[in-house]
Amino acid sequence: MDKVPKSAGKRPQPKGGSRKGIPNKTTQTAKEAIALAAAQLGGAARLVAWAQEDPLNERAFWTTVYPKLLPLQLTGAGEDGEHLVRNIGVTFIKPNA
Repeated sequence: MDKVPKSAGKRPQPKGGSRKGIPNKTTQTAKEAIALAAAQLGGAARLVAWAQEDPLNERAFWTTVYPKLLPLQLTGAGEDGEHLVRNIGVTFIKPNA
């Protein structure tokens, strides 16, 4: 009978890369360069002026710029961060005749 090696069923240890939670240096440098450029281009006041110049600019702000500030994952109030549904309701509305 063949013996099963002790490592069977276990995940292999990661060999390379960064540890979880360590920011990427290139990403950090790029973010700093973008922040510096934004400050030199007029900062928040210039961003507001740009958004107000054209309705398409304002749409671009709300659809591409602002969402970058939102968290990627939302945590609920449950014990393990799950979302809790307490009530589901149905409302019937009479259509106008």
